[in-house]
Amino acid sequence: MKQEDSKNSRRDFVKTAAVAAASFMIVPRHVLGGKGFVAPSDKLLIAGVGVGGKGQSDLTGFAKNPKAEIAFLCDVDDRRAANSVKAFPKAKYYKDWREMFDKERRHFDAVSVSTPDHNHAIVALAAMRRRKHVYVQKPLTHDIYEARILTEAAKKYKVVTQMGNQGSSSDGSRSITEWYAAGLIGEVHTVYCWTNRPIWPQGIPWPAAKSEVPKELDWDLWLGTAPRTEYVDKLVPFNWRGWWEYGTGAIGDMGCHMVDVPFKTLGLTYATDVDCSVGSVYLDQGKRGYFPDSCPPSSHVTMTINSSKQASPVRLHWMDGGIQPDRPVELGPEERFGDGGNGVLFIGSKGKLLCDAYGRNPRLLPLSKMDDLNVPETLARVPGQEVGHYTQWVDASIAGYGKMELSSDFSISGPLTEALLVGNLAIRAYDIQVSVANSTNFQYPGRNRKFLWDSDNMKVTNFDLANQFVKREYREGWKVKGLE
Repeated sequence: MKQEDSKNSRRDFVKTAAVAAASFMIVPRHVLGGKGFVAPSDKLLIAGVGVGGKGQSDLTGFAKNPKAEIAFLCDVDDRRAANSVKAFPKAKYYKDWREMFDKERRHFDAVSVSTPDHNHAIVALAAMRRRKHVYVQKPLTHDIYEARILTEAAKKYKVVTQMGNQGSSSDGSRSITEWYAAGLIGEVHTVYCWTNRPIWPQGIPWPAAKSEVPKELDWDLWLGTAPRTEYVDKLVPFNWRGWWEYGTGAIGDMGCHMVDVPFKTLGLTYATDVDCSVGSVYLDQGKRGYFPDSCPPSSHVTMTINSSKQASPVRLHWMDGGIQPDRPVELGPEERFGDGGNGVLFIGSKGKLLCDAYGRNPRLLPLSKMDDLNVPETLARVPGQEVGHYTQWVDASIAGYGKMELSSDFSISGPLTEALLVGNLAIRAYDIQVSVANSTNFQYPGRNRKFLWDSDNMKVTNFDLANQFVKREYREGWKVKGLE
């Protein structure tokens, strides 16, 4: 047989074999290759980064969808990862997500990110640049700049995204949008969102005592983008939320759940100004504590935010640390205000609307207005509501970019996160300390002022010192292309 005939025969054989094989099996996407290609019956292979605590419950949520498979686990703390390792015994385990991405990038389709806030952006962007779909716990990012970059990256890399504010998939949040669209409360001019958090220490000095790093924890990996510092007890696994280097305080923790409701209902976009007041801690008579590394024990942030659904902007109030707005006169003396610790109150030209955390239990005020309420459902509901938030992302990821609507993709959760972090910018600017010339005294020029925010350029235009909180400098060795 001639050499050319031999080549043709081999080609014919390969072609015939491939057609025959396709008739009875579907080759997995990671074998076929090709950006964004997912075979119709494929499972979504998920890699979890941060798999203890909330990360564990996220993976459990995905696994409720039979199309999902937890393929890889990654956590810097073996203690926290133990339950997920037990629950998903077939998943390969790593400590360093960078190693996992390098070695296994062809063997997973999507990434779930549930690390502390300060490492969200680098993991998510690294995944998106590899064309992996991403689910990121709230808040989406630690910094304003990071939120903008992730929002743009989702469109650039055409990946399916979702933030972990599961109340965004609740029936209640959709009912509120329908009631507003029906004109029941008129044009909304003011919204109050409040929470009883923090439930972790804030307004405290950094611990002086250093401790031995637990053998199960890789402290350097946990620090990630943050400056190198000695390990201290009780920072891991939860209390990091109260420290600016790692967390974003109560507004980062609960704001994505509470503010999401008015954000979507009213079509809110970007803040134009922000001001705040914060709670104080006194160490002695007349001696106010100064702890700029720690979030304050309570805060009240007020922002003006433009709306795409009405002509006038909205004044949005955020309150934490147990602070609440005035109780509406329309609310009866025995009727609960929000859910007791959290709530959202819309005040419009025609009436008021109240709901609990996650958009649950919406009701018009006074409650007697609920008796004859009859507003048609115009918005599709998410099966399973808050649990469905996870399975919705799995289905959308398999369908492919742009094929399904999601409750909190980055086009929604990115601007929401930015607005919340602009609130944190004001809170942090409150503690900016400037020395007084020829004196041991200090001034605090960030207090008792309104900050004018230029959202296009991501900067405060009337107080430049506050702009240091728009973007951090990452620790050497932790920079990711696109977030330099």
